Amino acid sequence: MNVQQLLSLVTFRPPRPRVAVLRLAGVIGPLAPIRGGINMANTADLIERAFRLSGLSAVALAINSPGGAAAQSALIAKHIRDLADEKGIPVFAFVEDVAASGGYWLACAADEIHVDENSIVGSIGVISSGFGFAEAIGRLGIERRIHTQGAKKSLLDPFRPESAEDLERLTGLQTEIHANFKEAVRRRRGERLKLAEKELFSGEVWTGRRAVELGLADGVGDMRAVMRARFGDKVQFRRIAPARGWLRRRAGLEAPAPAEWADALVGGLVARALWNRYGL
Repeated sequence: MNVQQLLSLVTFRPPRPRVAVLRLAGVIGPLAPIRGGINMANTADLIERAFRLSGLSAVALAINSPGGAAAQSALIAKHIRDLADEKGIPVFAFVEDVAASGGYWLACAADEIHVDENSIVGSIGVISSGFGFAEAIGRLGIERRIHTQGAKKSLLDPFRPESAEDLERLTGLQTEIHANFKEAVRRRRGERLKLAEKELFSGEVWTGRRAVELGLADGVGDMRAVMRARFGDKVQFRRIAPARGWLRRRAGLEAPAPAEWADALVGGLVARALWNRYGL
């Protein structure tokens, strides 16, 4: 039997479509709280690994985030889009419980957004919250002392009465960040949006089904069903997960180091407050 006869007996099967699954879950910000968080430092490598996968047909983003830092949201979304455009790979976002505020900014990095009927989507706005203790420390006989070089170095000091000048400065910052957020949504969703901008960008949230009607999302469906419908029943899913050291894998250690506990505790409280906004 010659080589041609041998080759005729070989059945060449086309490679199965492959989808990289990148999970973006938690509060977005520079501090990763105890229960996890999203920022450029801990996602950039994962994003790059997802787009390096051989035989790649698409990247799927599993999103579950109540939002957080605007800059981190914008940086992560841009990193995803830059690689998607560079490599010509489609990106699909799948919203779980919530994609609100910065979480929706991340979803907009995708070419298509899919939701569950009960997902919470939107919150295209900017918020700043805090506490004021000026009267409390006065009753305790505590004197607040603060010295700066630069007349505007201090902003919204919680131990001093709120000033009109500070509020004006904060409003200016929020207005500019909100404008950037709105532009990102317009750029990615374009003519699919079906609601007047005054309502769309009011900070309101909607259920997944309503988000589809308004053009904030493209359809109701889970990752497996949508990807099988798009790429066939033989599609392979490859989860892109953070690497863990040998000791942490054996011991199950994922808690912060002792020096990081203070930051982790603060991050955890912030995260809890953000999730609570959406009843989660």
